[in-house]
Amino acid sequence: MSLALGLLGLVLLHIALCNYSEDQCSWRGSGLSQESGSVEQISLHCAEGSLEWLYPAGALRLSLFPRLPTGTTGRENPRRVTACIKSSNSFRGAQIYLERDGVLELLLSEADATLQPKVRCFSWLPKEKVALFLQSTLHQDISRRIAAFRYELRGDWNSRFSWPSRNLSMEGSCRPCNNTEILMAVCTSDFVIRGNIRTVSNEMESQESIISVSATRIHRQKFALFQPVGKYGKSTGSIRTLLRCGVKPGPGSFLFTGWLHFGEAWLSCAPRYKDFRHIYEGARQAHENPCEVSLD
Repeated sequence: MSLALGLLGLVLLHIALCNYSEDQCSWRGSGLSQESGSVEQISLHCAEGSLEWLYPAGALRLSLFPRLPTGTTGRENPRRVTACIKSSNSFRGAQIYLERDGVLELLLSEADATLQPKVRCFSWLPKEKVALFLQSTLHQDISRRIAAFRYELRGDWNSRFSWPSRNLSMEGSCRPCNNTEILMAVCTSDFVIRGNIRTVSNEMESQESIISVSATRIHRQKFALFQPVGKYGKSTGSIRTLLRCGVKPGPGSFLFTGWLHFGEAWLSCAPRYKDFRHIYEGARQAHENPCEVSLD
């Protein structure tokens, strides 16, 4: 009897481990294998990944333990960790709660996610205990229901560069960057692009502005955000910011910096290029520039 129970335990453990991706960044499982009323515990250990829950039943409790990079000095710990989730186009069958020190707060309802993909963000201090709690919703037919989302995490050493505010304790800033922030943004951002503003369009539903940029020089980009198009191969791309920041098209050359957020470029600092050159040259002469940048 004990041998049979031991073998059953090993089989269940093997099934649970098979639900994880090889890099422990993502999880895919089915509610059909869960006992009624049970809560399955899940742990993911990456700065980004995904979760896909087929035929939701019972509940899931997801703990995120990201292996975040260290700060700019290589030694410091982040002041807080910020996470965002983005629901899939076909999110059905569950609601997502933020569990903070044992208290649940609704993060994403099934009704909201059904309308269109939603992004929800939250932050916590390193000593706080947080988790995502997915509770299945009651439906007579669960065969076509999949609760899936992507997640991203980042350690914030400077709150100026937090992700855009979508929900819960995330505060996007519209003020211009100061000199120190500009220099840090150029050294640490996911993209650094010199270029001109072509157009600015506003999306009222998402409360976002989309800046169409024609790049004259790509200093750095984490992925191919700006691709050559047209007869002369000029690189163009789009950068998002909050609508309330009131971005307008203007003449002149700018240095655009920012972060990737679920595959989209988000603006952090965008000084005029001539102003950046002046700031950078001053910092270099004072031996205060945090990194080297090729100007021309």
